[in-house]
Amino acid sequence: MRPSAIRLLNILVPVKRSVDYAVKIRVNPQQTGIDTNVKHSMNPFDEIAVEEAAILRQKHKDAVKSIKAITIGPPKSVDTLRTALAMGADSAIHVEIPESAASPEPLAVAKTLRAVIERQNAAAASDADKIDLVILGKQAIDDDLGVTGQMLAGLLGWSQATFASKVDLDVAKNEVFVVREIDGGGDEIRCKLPMVITTDLRLNVPRYATLPNIMKAKKKPVEKLSPSDLGIDYTPQLETLKVSEPPSRVGGGKVANVDELLAKLKEAGIQAA
Repeated sequence: MRPSAIRLLNILVPVKRSVDYAVKIRVNPQQTGIDTNVKHSMNPFDEIAVEEAAILRQKHKDAVKSIKAITIGPPKSVDTLRTALAMGADSAIHVEIPESAASPEPLAVAKTLRAVIERQNAAAASDADKIDLVILGKQAIDDDLGVTGQMLAGLLGWSQATFASKVDLDVAKNEVFVVREIDGGGDEIRCKLPMVITTDLRLNVPRYATLPNIMKAKKKPVEKLSPSDLGIDYTPQLETLKVSEPPSRVGGGKVANVDELLAKLKEAGIQAA
């Protein structure tokens, strides 16, 4: 029997449809961004987040009530949600934007997630139906901004643990133990729920979605919302002036001895120390 004081957990896992990690990135002809007419898949850090939510439920079957995935993107993004559902999520929310629309900026994403959380928590019949844990990737590999999780925690006033390489739920104390990746090693912290966790690479290895689970995922519910349903404006606050590829590397040369090297450096206007 689980103690009656322990609240059932509902986990929200934001996922993003991004350019596949194996694709060679190219700048589009207009130099306004990258060419997106390529293969897309779930952001790898978000795959880790979905896996961690599934692992927590396996470890704490009596404590984790549900796992809900959410994405913001064009109609094709539903495929990303189906992948999350096949990996273990129970249901999903698709905040749909036009195919031609730019990807929302991190603050707009954080505000969207806050609106969804507040919407569900306000409608919850009891604490057992409220979202109290958000697990998301530390960054998306397309923009590499890595700030959405921190912004969301700030907007909600929740605890946060970023760059997690280990997560352990303490059901009795209603808190989470997290080891964070830092330059010097690992930073161990304990946070009270509700909280936001962002995942790092060493946290786990995401499972492959099996065919039976892929078929089951097609029957799981996906709620469709629009930004206006949540009162969110996705008008960009930042303007990208130009995107260009880095200059091509030029070939090197060989020298016979140190004197020849120094002479060539001098020719190039480089003074040897």
